[in-house]
Amino acid sequence: MKILVISLAGIGDTLLATPLIEELRLGYPEAALEALVMWPGSRDILVGNPHLNQIHHFQMLKEGPWRTFRYLQGLRKNGYQISLNTYPQSKSEYRLIARLLGAPVRASHRYDNHRWWDPWLVNREIPQNYQHHSVAQNLALLEAVGGCPQLPEHRTRLFLSASEIGWATTYRDSHGLSDKVLVGFHVGSGTTKNLALRRWPLEFYHQLIERLLSLRPDLRVLLFGGPEERADHAWLKERIPSPRVTVPETRSMKQAASLIGHCRAFLSIDSALMHLAAAMQVPHQFVIETATFNKTIEPYNRPYVLIPNPAVKGRNLEFYRYDGEGIRGTQAELEALMLAVSPDSVYNAMAPSLSSPA
Repeated sequence: MKILVISLAGIGDTLLATPLIEELRLGYPEAALEALVMWPGSRDILVGNPHLNQIHHFQMLKEGPWRTFRYLQGLRKNGYQISLNTYPQSKSEYRLIARLLGAPVRASHRYDNHRWWDPWLVNREIPQNYQHHSVAQNLALLEAVGGCPQLPEHRTRLFLSASEIGWATTYRDSHGLSDKVLVGFHVGSGTTKNLALRRWPLEFYHQLIERLLSLRPDLRVLLFGGPEERADHAWLKERIPSPRVTVPETRSMKQAASLIGHCRAFLSIDSALMHLAAAMQVPHQFVIETATFNKTIEPYNRPYVLIPNPAVKGRNLEFYRYDGEGIRGTQAELEALMLAVSPDSVYNAMAPSLSSPA
């Protein structure tokens, strides 16, 4: 039997699909279990996963519809018996891709933008539930294909290589950080649709970092991210020229995860690196609430502090639902939304954990 896990949405969403992959391996020990991803970071997340036989990576948005169609026609020849669209992949195009790949059993969720033709695209639908975490919703797909979870509890899984673990240790030691209190930051976010508008203002990060550095002399700030955050990191470094603020040049998501694992605290919005920090069990995790934050994508099975956004006021699902659309509101409205979270409120949430001896 050949099974394909389709995870084309965000990088963090792919990490949240790893418990499903583990359960599929338990339920189908002899199957050829493969994954299809779109983002390089998603591929990085899955590299080394012992439950997968193969990872297929194709940048569909970059390559365009015609090359994507030809690629999918080639993949269809693998003869999959089951495909599963992981949660949340709400765009109709994701369900069309499942149809083009041609597995007789095609499982997905029923989203807010459900159309009459969806049962032709995917023939095993289960309802989504905004009160259930994405991990639970992925595991619910097992029932749609005739299985059920076997493990008593689940964790998101990153399988770090010895070189990735060693790289982080070497970086820490060579930069004199082994006896320091490390605080990781991710100032970025996803950039598809209008999701970049949920970023917390850089000037607020500037003010917060300055205050945190004055909290204790052994505190060090690590700015994590990829090419998308390079300009933001340069902006912050120009205004905070202190050697106590560094930008690790990580080459993959798992290198970043390995170094994040050395941090005492981590701050972000609901981004892929938020999920990396949860998977690495950072002791103190802080999340700035955005319009897109909801139960489905909170740090999984880990304690965390949500820094509330007084402008959102519990209306997250009014701003953003899994219907294939962006965040509701104009650019000015959404930027004003993030201005409502003050640097003082974030500092007051983080300071007690960083002031303590451990």
